[in-house]
Amino acid sequence: MKIRQIQEILDATCLCGDNFDGDCFAGCGCDLMSDVLAFPKEHMCLLTGLTNPQVIRTSEMLDVMCVVFVRGKRPPEETLELAQELGITVFSTKYTLYEACGKLYAHGLPSKNEV
Repeated sequence: MKIRQIQEILDATCLCGDNFDGDCFAGCGCDLMSDVLAFPKEHMCLLTGLTNPQVIRTSEMLDVMCVVFVRGKRPPEETLELAQELGITVFSTKYTLYEACGKLYAHGLPSKNEV
């Protein structure tokens, strides 16, 4: 699924990044970065309620293509600066983690365990 499609499906606001034609092969919704690290999959879309820079550092290690902050959350400027520096597209959506994951799954983005 193209990053552009993720933005459209989630009616998300782009906070940084411009890689809208990048491909995401799987999605992961999680607030525990240790759980994200336990099940890595390349070219993931990470949905989370955490907004600290550690989310972006974890995303860099796992080749996450885009990060979606749920519940309308906006990360601190240092988080966005790091994402911009690393080329990770960042969105914010009004949907809860559960709703956002469900919408992407219903539109064909598999979990990392299905790919």
